[in-house]
Amino acid sequence: MTAISERRQLAYIAAQAADARVNIELEAEGMTLNVGPQHPATHGTLRIVLQLDGEEVVGADPIMGYMHRGYEKLAEVRTYPQVTTLINRIDWLGSFANEVPFILAAEQLMEIEAPARAKWIRTILFELARIANVTLFLGDMGVQLGAVTPVFYAFRDREYILNQIEAATGGRFHPNFDRIGGLKDDLPAGWIASTKTALDEIRDFCDEMEELIVGNEIFEARTRGIGVIPADVGLSYGLSGANVRASGVDWDLRRDSPIGQGQGLAYDELDWKVWTHPDGDSFARYWVRLQEVREACNMVDQLLDGLPGGPIMAKVPRIIKVPEGEAYVATENPLGEMGYYVVSQGGLEPFRVKIRSASFSNMSITPWLLKGTYVPDVITILASLYFILGDIDR
Repeated sequence: MTAISERRQLAYIAAQAADARVNIELEAEGMTLNVGPQHPATHGTLRIVLQLDGEEVVGADPIMGYMHRGYEKLAEVRTYPQVTTLINRIDWLGSFANEVPFILAAEQLMEIEAPARAKWIRTILFELARIANVTLFLGDMGVQLGAVTPVFYAFRDREYILNQIEAATGGRFHPNFDRIGGLKDDLPAGWIASTKTALDEIRDFCDEMEELIVGNEIFEARTRGIGVIPADVGLSYGLSGANVRASGVDWDLRRDSPIGQGQGLAYDELDWKVWTHPDGDSFARYWVRLQEVREACNMVDQLLDGLPGGPIMAKVPRIIKVPEGEAYVATENPLGEMGYYVVSQGGLEPFRVKIRSASFSNMSITPWLLKGTYVPDVITILASLYFILGDIDR
């Protein structure tokens, strides 16, 4: 190497070292990243504005309302039986479960109790709606981590449950089947046997999800210790359902409310377990929901075996006019606590309806939960919270 070449090389190295020193000394400005409003991890429209320091999230602001459809005001210009058509579409994957708390609130105001057979069938359809809802989550969670196969299995096997809901109610996604005082119709012939077959398919699906996802080392690496929610923090933000049970909170309205103890539904007649997990992370939220689908299958089996005879409707007036008063009823819906506060002035329509939807309250924790995480984990954490946009915006 000539002297000139050597001097040039040394000068180049010195220049690179100087640039490196400058780069180290410069402070990088934070970046604002809009996640959405068309986000691949949600069934609908949500926007989350992230403040980033490199890949670390230092602030998160969920912006909701893109899908607001005004259920609460629309209910004020509908008769009580007509309201079920509206509220079916709040958590559109929960179908029948959306109808139940509103109908129970109206029954409380009218001092009407549905017959035993109607309560049991309500509980069966409620749990079938839970299975159909959460089954899709169990498959879709894999998509957020790059595993496409599980969601194909979920869509395939959810059809077995949707077939049974349609066979009983006539509606696949939006049954509009619950009535003040009971149900629209009784179960069709052969429905019990075909439902038991469908439950066996769902149990096989749960086993497949355990093999494909739960034991997968990539899934565990991306979910264990990610998005941890301590129990006290979750409760302070109003979390409910599997999101709070995955933080070790042993609380379930099916067991811990009067509605689940014979006042509207038949959970007190069953032998079943509330599943919890101590870790509070994304993995725990998935695991709890997987166990709850299996538990729901066992509950429906018991209900089918012990289904009482008798009528499916109490005696109610031909034209429903609810006495003056107010009532709040909450049920353990697939996404968590769904409550209806109904105010009547004695007319054909509710005077006021306030809906406490599970997803809206569950989303309230995202500014706290996403802070300090990294961009690749944001999608995983959001998916593990499992929300439906109609259930947020109402």
